[in-house]
Amino acid sequence: MKGPDGDVKSPAAGVRRPDAVATAAAVGNGETDARTVTEQAIARIEKLDPGLNAVVHTRFEAALAEVAAGLPDGPLHGVPLLVKDLGTEVEGLPATGGSRLFADVVARRDSELVARYRRAGAVVLGTTNTPELGLNASTEPALFGPTRNPWSGAHSPGGSSGGSAAAVAAGMVPVAHASDGGGSIRIPAAACGLFGLKPSRGRVSPAPRPTTLSGLVSAHHAVTTTVRDSALLLDVVAGPLPGDAYAAPEQAAPFAELARRDPGRLRIGLLTELPEGPQVHPECAGAARAAALLCERLGHEVVETTARYHPADVGRTSGVLMGADLVAQLEARLAHLGRPLADDDVEPFTRVLYEHYRVLPAADVSRALRRAQEIGWEVGDAFREFDVLLSPTLAQPTPPLGTLDTAHPESVYRHAPVYAAFTSVHNVTGMPAMSVPLGRDRANGLPLGVQFAARLGGEGVLLALAAQLEEAAPWRS
Repeated sequence: MKGPDGDVKSPAAGVRRPDAVATAAAVGNGETDARTVTEQAIARIEKLDPGLNAVVHTRFEAALAEVAAGLPDGPLHGVPLLVKDLGTEVEGLPATGGSRLFADVVARRDSELVARYRRAGAVVLGTTNTPELGLNASTEPALFGPTRNPWSGAHSPGGSSGGSAAAVAAGMVPVAHASDGGGSIRIPAAACGLFGLKPSRGRVSPAPRPTTLSGLVSAHHAVTTTVRDSALLLDVVAGPLPGDAYAAPEQAAPFAELARRDPGRLRIGLLTELPEGPQVHPECAGAARAAALLCERLGHEVVETTARYHPADVGRTSGVLMGADLVAQLEARLAHLGRPLADDDVEPFTRVLYEHYRVLPAADVSRALRRAQEIGWEVGDAFREFDVLLSPTLAQPTPPLGTLDTAHPESVYRHAPVYAAFTSVHNVTGMPAMSVPLGRDRANGLPLGVQFAARLGGEGVLLALAAQLEEAAPWRS
């Protein structure tokens, strides 16, 4: 079997450390113990992170103390993981969001997602780097400096979950938390050769941090090396809290079970171009077409189709929703500090966004909410014809570091739409989407991702298809 990039693939391709499922099983059956696994992960972080800058805060002693005291006997028992330093907090660690304005904030409690990880037996080792407040498709914050891609130190690991993706791709930990407001799970997954699933809107509770309007487009989950890890982690964290504003449709079975099922014969719509969108690089389009051929060999029907949205329209709508939340977040922090915004509080790009959206009329916010619903209906209409939509994850290959430079806002405005052109729409609609590593940029040897999307609540279909693809064309790590 040849993979979509033309190279012969086999389950032994590359070197892969045990994933989370295998790690928990090894601890559970006595092959190893949680302390040994934790110490090994700590040693890998200490050895590898100086060259990558993926991890920004650690809690190694506290983690070892928790292991010594006894971990909960859950499905992640003994599994070490890292948490993204944005929107999800680990008690006792700084909660900076990659911003100098929040550099001295320390979390007073775990977010609900982190608490669920812990109740499942996971060992939280620290937090990972992110662009300032998640506002960039590359992880290059002024506060901590850039994270480097493990496949090529000169290139971006993507964003905004770039620290988590680099840590997992380098083998520091088997899995790491990530979040996605416009592609921030799928973009770094594509850049770093990982599996990255953005779940449906409302699948994972944001508690205790109210996310206002941005919660409509943002979702929390993880980046992983295997599909089964993603399914297991989603089982651990999925489900609303009483009082959550919205929740995803309930699943018929656990995600880990759905991932093991035969997806059946799916009708897949293939997109390789976007109306009035950025130019799609031939290798990115080629990876999607090769994935389509693989799907056909697996028995699925693939039909070329056209996009039901315009990227610029999606960008404007998402920008208003997230921009309004940015203003609320910054002004709450400034009110707490009792002072106005100083010149060096935030990066130039963040300042431009803040100044633009803080004078936004309330009616524009209402119009954006209405437009988001309209886009949802327009894109959702495709699922009357198709079970799944297939496209490149990125319109262009992974960029070098410095391409998306927040010190020069015009550079971000010029380049950022290219990297969210295929991803952001599924944040606006709330539909689940995943990036699967099924290609290679021949110029730099970097991975390419292929995106699959399903209707709201369709994570089970995506996971079953991803597991089938993983078996047929195993990706390297």
